[in-house]
Amino acid sequence: MNTSETSHLDITVVVPLYNEDESIPELHAWIKRVMSEHQFSHEIIFVDDGSTDQSWPIIEQLSQCDSAVHGIKFRRNYGKSPALFCGFRAAKGEVVITMDADLQDSPDEIPELYRMIKEEGYDLVSGYKQKRYDPISKTIPTKLFNATARKVSGIPNLHDFNCGLKAYRLEVVKHIEVYGEMHRYIPYLAKNAGFTKIGEKVVHHQARKFGKSKFMGLNRFINGYLDLLSLWFLNSFGLKPMHVFGFLGSLMFIVGFFAVLVVGGIKLYHICCGTPAPLVTSSPYFYISLTMMVLGTQLFVAGFLGELISRNAQGRNDYHIEKEF
Repeated sequence: MNTSETSHLDITVVVPLYNEDESIPELHAWIKRVMSEHQFSHEIIFVDDGSTDQSWPIIEQLSQCDSAVHGIKFRRNYGKSPALFCGFRAAKGEVVITMDADLQDSPDEIPELYRMIKEEGYDLVSGYKQKRYDPISKTIPTKLFNATARKVSGIPNLHDFNCGLKAYRLEVVKHIEVYGEMHRYIPYLAKNAGFTKIGEKVVHHQARKFGKSKFMGLNRFINGYLDLLSLWFLNSFGLKPMHVFGFLGSLMFIVGFFAVLVVGGIKLYHICCGTPAPLVTSSPYFYISLTMMVLGTQLFVAGFLGELISRNAQGRNDYHIEKEF
């Protein structure tokens, strides 16, 4: 997609939301004030993730009074990642800003985020809520999660991967696919897509003014780690599954095979020496060896099947070309 032809706005603000009817009018007024003060041409895309309150009627009312307001409404609650995906698909601004609708992200940060993208040449700038007003049940798991994410992703300068306040070049959001619950790893997705100039800005974090957080509990913490491991594995071995499954399968088969030879050799040694020897099948090592050989064969076959699927995938030759003459 040629973004230079379709982009005619300075900024697109994408706001995913779920049951935030109390905060939407205030957030809209705040964004409009910032845009007016800095004379940014803009659009605001509210993505209603299946809200059950009055969020959507309020968005419709705002769109009637403000032509810059656009809305996307899901029939049910799909999650933040699908909301961002649809918002990114509809975005037209040269710089795309994402923020949560709960008023914990400050629109006053938008001008500086825009400047960092346009003047300093960043592909993506992630907010860093250095001082948080969340409960301790959320802040401690977040710190552990971010420390792990920095190691796995290879982006050591980010301290808050999951911060909702981020800025992107339009080209970035058009070349990444946010699915499942991968919104936590958008910087990692961008890096894997070839957008490596990723920066961070300390942003102001405010206490929630209305309602309560929708992202609490141990389940969120565990799922975050599982998603991170899935993303790392798919990025490392998604296009070459034989490299990992074939290697592990071959290693297990060879170790199991030589172990069987050792067990059989011990039996033959005792026979040649005329000394009593236990049955081969009475040794636990014999069954362990056979199990390793069977598992090794299965892993190798899994790698082979994965390689066949990868070679026949529709996106196997889908490459992101930056420039071409």
